[in-house]
Amino acid sequence: MRNQCVAHRGFSGIAPENTMAAVKLAMEQPEVHWIEVDVQLSKDGVPLLIHDFTLNRTTSGSGPVKDKTWAELQELDAGSWKSQAYAGERLLSLSEFLDAIAGRLRANIEIKTEGNRYPGLEEKVISAVKRRHMEQEVVLTSFEPRVLAKIREIGRGIRTGLIIDHYPKDLLLRLQLLRCNFLSIHYRALTAELADKASKRGIEVMAWTMDEVRLLRKVAALHPGILLCTNRPDVWRTAILNWRKCHDEQIDR
Repeated sequence: MRNQCVAHRGFSGIAPENTMAAVKLAMEQPEVHWIEVDVQLSKDGVPLLIHDFTLNRTTSGSGPVKDKTWAELQELDAGSWKSQAYAGERLLSLSEFLDAIAGRLRANIEIKTEGNRYPGLEEKVISAVKRRHMEQEVVLTSFEPRVLAKIREIGRGIRTGLIIDHYPKDLLLRLQLLRCNFLSIHYRALTAELADKASKRGIEVMAWTMDEVRLLRKVAALHPGILLCTNRPDVWRTAILNWRKCHDEQIDR
């Protein structure tokens, strides 16, 4: 299928991001083939899904994620901030997430770190993926080249991808040197030329993050292989599936 839908942190336009509720809602959408999530580490070394380095925005807790044990993190409410309908939703471990999507969705897992915040995070994520034989179902992405280099060194068989919010002239060279075959790029930085060159080099491109019909169609028109990352798979459905149907009907006439 052209321009596949990637559910950003799950179906996060409706359910609280990076929770099982958001994951399950994404899996219920037939048009969703990919899901994007963020992984950090608890104080006692459990990989879990959360975007921010602090708990303040998306949970009932506060302070850095890394200062809480997994047991402490499980006590937090990770749903009420989004809606009372999700009160009591808890944080999700990477293991729980992988078990839920295995054989159903492909995953873009962002290694969410900076500096030496999470020693051993890469090893733990790779171990979780390999234990489930999901090497072909995931790509591990990061803004940090050193993280990607480490994954390439210890996680053979698992794809890696650079995350970037602009388009430097040497971007394709960077990807080649890092041996990445995936590019996660802000939609404003993506061009038809870049998408085409990346595709010819065997690099899969994901554009983030678009929740408007106009933007989704504009980026889809750049290249059919671009993965479209959105908080709203229902808007993707309107933007892309309905658009294709109208286009096909016009051709048939």
